[in-house]
Amino acid sequence: MILLFLGAGKLIAQGTNTDKVFKAGAALSVITPKIGTSINGNFQEDFTQNIHDDTHARGLVLDDGNTKIAIVTLDLCMVYRETLDKAKKRAAGYTDIPEENMLISAIHTHSGGTACAVFGSTPDPDYLVFLEERAADAIIRANNNLEPARIGWGVGHEPSEVFNRRWKMKDGVTFTNPFGGEDKVRMNPGFENPDLVGPAGPIDPEVPIVSVQSMSGVPIALLANYSLHYVGGTKSGEISADYFGMFANRIGQMIGAEQNNPGFVGIMTNGTSGDINNINFGGTAPKKMQPYEKMEMVANTVAAEAFKVYQDITYHDWVPLASVQTEVSLGVRKPDAADLKRAKKILAEVEGDKLLDRDELYARETVFLNDFPDKKDLILQAFQIGDLAITAVPCEIFVEIGLEIKAKSPFDQTFTVSLANGYNGYLPTPQHHEWGGYETWRARSSYLEVNASNVVTSNLLSLLDQLKSSSLTTR
Repeated sequence: MILLFLGAGKLIAQGTNTDKVFKAGAALSVITPKIGTSINGNFQEDFTQNIHDDTHARGLVLDDGNTKIAIVTLDLCMVYRETLDKAKKRAAGYTDIPEENMLISAIHTHSGGTACAVFGSTPDPDYLVFLEERAADAIIRANNNLEPARIGWGVGHEPSEVFNRRWKMKDGVTFTNPFGGEDKVRMNPGFENPDLVGPAGPIDPEVPIVSVQSMSGVPIALLANYSLHYVGGTKSGEISADYFGMFANRIGQMIGAEQNNPGFVGIMTNGTSGDINNINFGGTAPKKMQPYEKMEMVANTVAAEAFKVYQDITYHDWVPLASVQTEVSLGVRKPDAADLKRAKKILAEVEGDKLLDRDELYARETVFLNDFPDKKDLILQAFQIGDLAITAVPCEIFVEIGLEIKAKSPFDQTFTVSLANGYNGYLPTPQHHEWGGYETWRARSSYLEVNASNVVTSNLLSLLDQLKSSSLTTR
């Protein structure tokens, strides 16, 4: 008998590998919002007029005979922690999966239903209840679908679809921010801008995948990760899961899952993409495309790379699973008295019901943040699947942070899931805070303390070390 550390100080007895049967199950739950309700992702409120493609909760449950973990993506821009906490509680009531072993993340489509109030978007309370139920159902149904399975993973590279969207400006050239200050870095600065020096950060071209099959080789699920914010290019008022949903469908076609198992679930998680998009501002302006054309191109390209990796995967009949979780309390960048006075003056001069411009929107955000608590609690997670590790953060994480975690992780392969288990805005590094730019502008979309990324990185690396140092990894 071997004693295993499985998080939260628990020691659980486990037999030899030959005693164990690895299982997996996957499921989809529709989370498409009603016509007429809010769409997330724009500065100004937009409303659902049509459904281009249904949005889903995509669930995967893994079971090594001793530990179960659940991974769920929601085709949303972002989602409140409170909603996900309720979903986890509901799922735990119908399964034997501990809440701390559940990772639920938003993919960050900018054409999904609103599940979190940011800028002009306000969620429908009924939709939040619906999401609690459907996110939980994805876990419950995946758990009900558990069957003996084998699992494998690998990583590809696709640099052609990711570009750092923050650009350094020439010396002496600055950009005025909504608070009257000057930024040294600008997001999405336009094509052929003569004042640009170069990108303010790197990219992460990796395409990690995890593939799960039945013992007879029938595909059950494929989970991927890519550090790309989103693609966009929808029709106004239309709901879509963006390239994430298209990837899920395309990879199923490529591996033949539609014929073998129509219940196959493709899943694309959002990596560390807080400063990454699909637009190359260092090149010439691209030709105008039809709605959905660009996202389909990106989905096909990334799916093709995932398929290359898929064809060479080595599968395991059994691997150990583990989950560890911690909670950190981070400070909120609240406005001071002068900031608040300026914001209220700006709002007082707004006439009637006109749409707010940029500075007016941020003035309103300043007033909202004044009522925030001084600190916010964030869930940080690390999952182990054999010698693969997955970390999870409830923020729009800058790519440098994800690259540092990969470089310092004690596991052979590691990737990070953004927007997981809640939403706490952008997570820039202290250097990027110094440079300024949209992602650092104080709002409900960016409010954590300047040093937050260092705290998050340190805690995630400690969780990974905790997993690696347990007897679980040596078996």
